[in-house]
Amino acid sequence: MNFQRIISALAGACLAMLPLGVAAQGAGGLTVELNKTEASDSGGCSAFFLFRNETDNSFEGFEMSLAILDSGGVIDRLLSIDAAPLPVSRTTLKLFEIPEIACENISEILLHDLTSCRPQNGEEMDCFPILTLRSKASAALVK
Repeated sequence: MNFQRIISALAGACLAMLPLGVAAQGAGGLTVELNKTEASDSGGCSAFFLFRNETDNSFEGFEMSLAILDSGGVIDRLLSIDAAPLPVSRTTLKLFEIPEIACENISEILLHDLTSCRPQNGEEMDCFPILTLRSKASAALVK
């Protein structure tokens, strides 16, 4: 066996041993977009999120811990949202209520933590490296 074949065989073996999460990173990303906000009937703010899953995996677990910052840049509250399931190669719309704060009083939404990011039939993984955040609303969405 020549040297090139040995290197190719070793590279193939190494790729086969990669965990599911690393394989998902190479396939594309996961984009979370705050698409719009509007006043809710309860006096809070309705936040419309788009989740664009361009990875090779569906996610059966995807929970985010968000810090809601008021117009002065001060943390108003923490909010946990569960966006799962996120099907593979799809864009999913999710609506979440942010209670007791008007939309115009939200300056920024900070992704504080991903408390769950679990591919279907897989183990929890670190999704921060494959995550892109965007906002089309007046409030920024940042990590």
